[in-house]
Amino acid sequence: MSKPKVYITRMVDEKYLEAYRDQLDIRMWEKADEPVSRETLYKELADADALFTVLSDAVDEDLLSKAPRLKIVANMAVGYDNIDLEACRKYNVAAANTPDVLSETTADLGFSLMMATARRIVEADAWVKQDKWQSWAPFFFAGTDIYGKTLGIVGMGRIGEAIAKRATGFDMNIQYHNRSRKKEAEEQLHAKYVSFEELLKTSDFVMTVVPHTKETDKLFNQAAFEKMKSSAIFINISRGKVVDEDALANALKTGEIQAAGLDVFEEEPIRADHPLVSLDNTVCIPHIGSASVETRAKMVQLCMDNILAVVSGKEAITPVS
Repeated sequence: MSKPKVYITRMVDEKYLEAYRDQLDIRMWEKADEPVSRETLYKELADADALFTVLSDAVDEDLLSKAPRLKIVANMAVGYDNIDLEACRKYNVAAANTPDVLSETTADLGFSLMMATARRIVEADAWVKQDKWQSWAPFFFAGTDIYGKTLGIVGMGRIGEAIAKRATGFDMNIQYHNRSRKKEAEEQLHAKYVSFEELLKTSDFVMTVVPHTKETDKLFNQAAFEKMKSSAIFINISRGKVVDEDALANALKTGEIQAAGLDVFEEEPIRADHPLVSLDNTVCIPHIGSASVETRAKMVQLCMDNILAVVSGKEAITPVS
């Protein structure tokens, strides 16, 4: 009897797959420097039982209609806005993601990005490497303190709570806005629930951790940035589409807000000629929120475990609701 066929849309080190090869026929895209082509996906999905995807892979009705044997799409991410869930239901294809395993790592990155932006770490590093450091002055690369400041978290899910936990170590005042109140988080983390408008007006740091939905699309727009302090720093580790990037670039250029740290963008990969990339008061990094070796290994394993479960006739371990 032939083994269920799995196609992986990016290169994955063999050491993370060898434990599954006895039970699964695994194939993958083998070009490290470019995404899988649509033509390749059409060909591979003609007889694939499972598809292992990343966030930049569009899994739509057109693709699913060409995958007669497909039983599951396992997305190596918490988010799943790249997957057409209605089409999955139509074609009876399960969808799974990788929650929980990356919360702490992404929180590390979010807090690191906030610190790097506030203390102008990237600017200062470039100054040294470009051999511009000739003297010292009292306000030379003076940034913004983090300790004792007010952090406003938009989206108090697992990652938001992990960020708040880190903020307590810096004696920050923590406030948050969420679709629903998290009483336990308020008690354990001394976080204060506030309206979205109040959070924007009173936070020194505004960090967004919300998923991209119809309700959050361009949530951070011109009106939002106008409400923020001129000294505020904006951090986005959620999804690029929750931000109006033109409005953000304008707010940063005009001094409406002080700075921004961005891990995600509306169109990825972002290009060097993007208006946000050229700004000295903006730190731009390439969507690496969960990018630690340990966490990425756990994400691969969870994707493969989800696939193995479904092709064996069981429910996915972490199905998308």
